Amino acid sequence: MLTKYGYDNAIPMLLIGFSFIFLAALFLKGYGSVFTISIGAIIVFFTLWFFRDPERVIPQEALHDPSVLIAPADGKVVEIKETEELEFIKGKAIQISIFLSPLDVHVNRSPVSGTVDFYRYMQGEYLVAWHPKSSELNEQSRIGITNQYGKVFFKQITGFLARRIVCTIQKGQVLSSGEKIGMMKFGSRMDVLVPVHTDIKVVIGQTVRGAESILAILPK
Repeated sequence: MLTKYGYDNAIPMLLIGFSFIFLAALFLKGYGSVFTISIGAIIVFFTLWFFRDPERVIPQEALHDPSVLIAPADGKVVEIKETEELEFIKGKAIQISIFLSPLDVHVNRSPVSGTVDFYRYMQGEYLVAWHPKSSELNEQSRIGITNQYGKVFFKQITGFLARRIVCTIQKGQVLSSGEKIGMMKFGSRMDVLVPVHTDIKVVIGQTVRGAESILAILPK
């Protein structure tokens, strides 16, 4: 099924794709018809694929244990590093960065259960999403969640192609692990920052699935 976060883009794209197919079938013949129908079919297929919102099974341990963090997005882990996070965690932290290609599911979810204590939208640049500087310089939404085991800070970050972030949460909102919070349209990046003594359960190069892969366990 299509995600509600993408209706404003998906519906016009589907109309364009089906228009190519319909008009080519009516008015064109030969190679021109085949070429135009193929273009329309590609637009329709890409739209349905990109804006898909598949069902996910959230791990039971994440639902019952607020110390368990799950992946907030599909993609590949491209960076795990120790850093200073001065905006929400306010100290040493471990950053896990997930790169989303245009073929990944782009619906985003909360990585942990807790209360939204911080939210900030930042305009910025459009560096390629795997560039280390994109974490600080690109357009992004920054979200901080607190529960009884500590603070989790995560960022929806646009890439070179992505030019729109959808984020539906509000400060003070209580989120459940795996709850949908929005999406990033086209190629993008998600950073998750956790306290420095957190037990990290993924490695660089690993492919993760939003709401299903366990990223880390907060120290108790």
